[in-house]
Amino acid sequence: MKHLREIYDYREMIYSLVRQELRGRYKGSVLGFLWTFINPLLQLAVYTFVFSIIMPNGIDKFYLYLFVGLVPWLFFSGSVTGGSACIMTHKDMVKKIYFPREVMPISYVTSGFVNMLFSFIVIIFVVLISGIGFNLKAWLFLPAVMIVEYVMALGAAMVTCALTVYFRDLEYILGIVMMAWMYMTPIIYSVDMIPEKLRPILNINPMTPVIVAYRDILYYKQIPELGNLMWALVLGILVLVIGIGVFNKLQKGFAEEL
Repeated sequence: MKHLREIYDYREMIYSLVRQELRGRYKGSVLGFLWTFINPLLQLAVYTFVFSIIMPNGIDKFYLYLFVGLVPWLFFSGSVTGGSACIMTHKDMVKKIYFPREVMPISYVTSGFVNMLFSFIVIIFVVLISGIGFNLKAWLFLPAVMIVEYVMALGAAMVTCALTVYFRDLEYILGIVMMAWMYMTPIIYSVDMIPEKLRPILNINPMTPVIVAYRDILYYKQIPELGNLMWALVLGILVLVIGIGVFNKLQKGFAEEL
């Protein structure tokens, strides 16, 4: 509890780092902040072309089905891969200034979360033009799903950023790992397409219940199943606990390794 209070005392530093990350994300590019909206739309166009035209899968309004899973995935994937370098990026600060080291992954994941919130403006637009409509009661559960994913992303980022200090190649390996992880998550396919005997393996994936919950709200216009939400919450807390444990154990040697 004392350590949590200390992190809270550094909230201004977190705010400053989040703002710095958001400003620097597309610094120097011609379109700048517009890439927040263009990037997911371009990925949507590629996947839609492949899986609707070249390899059709029979899912109605597949572009929307894909998009409501792709945007949350991009946030999670970016938190894990990009977050892995957040200690290394600020190594001079880590070596010279005292502050709770957790500030770094918290700041990075929070900036990605804010970026995802802006991307949801595009999701709302796509939902509107699709004609599917909204279920306001279901949308009330959206903040809860977002918080669960944030907790999960933060836990995963704490693991990767701590390990990267000791194993620098991890930053590059993670790109391959996350690509494989994406195809093990029901983003471009539905859970129903998976053979019954393999579904328990799919459900071990902490991102599966999160993506399913997003899709229930935004695509199927229904309130997420309570069991699925609880399972997502349990997995999110578990990932965060593991992340805190790994980070606390490894941060003692950060200064020497950097």
